[in-house]
Amino acid sequence: MTTLPARSDVVIIGAGHNGLVSAILLARAGLSVVVLEATDVIGGAARTEHPFAQAPGLGHSTGSYLLGLMPPELLRTLDVDIPVLRRDPHYFLPTPGPAGSPYLLLGRDHSATREQLERFFSRRDVVADEQLAAEIGALRADLAPAWLEEPGTVEETADRYIRPQLQSTFIDLVRGSVADYLARFGFKSELLVSMYAVTDGLSGLNAGPDDPGTGHNFLVHNMCRLPGSDGTWMIAQGGMGTVTRVFADAARAAGAQIATGVPVTAVTVDGGAAGGVVLADGRSIEARVVLGACDPYRLMDLVPAGSLPPELTSRMAAVRRTGTTLKLNLALRGLPSFSCLPPGTASPFGSTIHLLPGSAGLAGTASTDSPMAALRAMWADVQAGRLPAEPTIEWYLHTTVDPSLRDAEGHHSSALFVQSVPYAPAGSTWERELPGYVDRLLEICERYAPGTRELVVDMMPLTPPGIEQHFGITGGHIHHVDNTVAFDERMPYFTGVDGLYAGSAGAHPAGSVIGAAGHNVARRILMDLGV
Repeated sequence: MTTLPARSDVVIIGAGHNGLVSAILLARAGLSVVVLEATDVIGGAARTEHPFAQAPGLGHSTGSYLLGLMPPELLRTLDVDIPVLRRDPHYFLPTPGPAGSPYLLLGRDHSATREQLERFFSRRDVVADEQLAAEIGALRADLAPAWLEEPGTVEETADRYIRPQLQSTFIDLVRGSVADYLARFGFKSELLVSMYAVTDGLSGLNAGPDDPGTGHNFLVHNMCRLPGSDGTWMIAQGGMGTVTRVFADAARAAGAQIATGVPVTAVTVDGGAAGGVVLADGRSIEARVVLGACDPYRLMDLVPAGSLPPELTSRMAAVRRTGTTLKLNLALRGLPSFSCLPPGTASPFGSTIHLLPGSAGLAGTASTDSPMAALRAMWADVQAGRLPAEPTIEWYLHTTVDPSLRDAEGHHSSALFVQSVPYAPAGSTWERELPGYVDRLLEICERYAPGTRELVVDMMPLTPPGIEQHFGITGGHIHHVDNTVAFDERMPYFTGVDGLYAGSAGAHPAGSVIGAAGHNVARRILMDLGV
């Protein structure tokens, strides 16, 4: 049994990246800090595991898979270094045709990107792409300081942080849909619009391309500011577990205690103030402060009924959503070969590989729905509880960029990030549907890279309920709170109960591996304690 103190200044529930950021800052301020993790693994969804029985030495980021949105100012404040690797190219949009068919490899070489856009798409798409990049770059620069401060409303954020000529654009983007925002730029190719809408606007959301708030998710996913990133997402060397290992080492060095395999079953509240926690084994720890770094709904379930302000519980109930993401983790014996790429083309591995409905039409190999119509049809399927026959897939294969994950046999770790699927198939179960759906996903991969199926050595599928169970996230929602919910409408840092705080991905600024919520809630706690 782990030895734990009977009392601590701060008890943190959950050893995900936000909880560990808070632990570093609070312990460095001189407070006694205990971090309690229910599972035997720290990191929440930011972990590196070895999940493949047929390739036991192969490391893999089973949950979150890229590091992009963590503010560089936060890393400087924490005085830690996370080794990251630049992806170049960072996007690959293949089509299911023979060599010479259209494709797009976006990377550092902007002239090459322009050439591909003009050759395979149109001059109009070149101009639209450049205008989109310029506007998002300006909004990214303006919004960045807001992520390390307490949130205001959308309008207050615009007034305080966004340059005047972009304030109305910012408000419309955050409150509006990704489809409406992208339509402003005049792209000729719907496939390009679909690519940007999916990977930035819909990723992780319980929403379709026309839904309000998907523009906020688009902006969030374009907030990449890590040194050397050039606005793109990066690979954490050694997998995403490196991020939380670095944070955990810093927290322990500051004096924090981190205990795994210690589930919390209740937060005690006495006289309107949090007084500590009760553990599953019956032990209790008294505390001046209880910080929920678990998802907000898990924290709310731990608090005695009626303790939280009714306006908070009502608001959080109104924005509660289940997850719609399926992740198929794969161990491969070799690298797939994409049929559209001519010999001598730069390696597409390491990039986000976009397998999108409607891409066959661009290759001239089939008559299909338009890409945006296909997105809308996919979302209609999900809303009806149907498994989409043509889901959007982001395909990752990072071991060519980060060989430290590979095993002695040279296997590659890969993953299909599928958006969207229903949390529960209507009239059926995931147990019944999953084998056939996995086969369907591999069939889609075969269109673009024939022979992929034969490369699969082992797999670890995670449906939305599987994500809920494996990572302990309520509803299997990878953002904790849907990223259609912006700024001050998310879980507040101070819950309204004295001594009880929240600081996970469900709080400001957004869901992802960011760490800003852990920083901001720690600052709020120190201010409230007068430390």
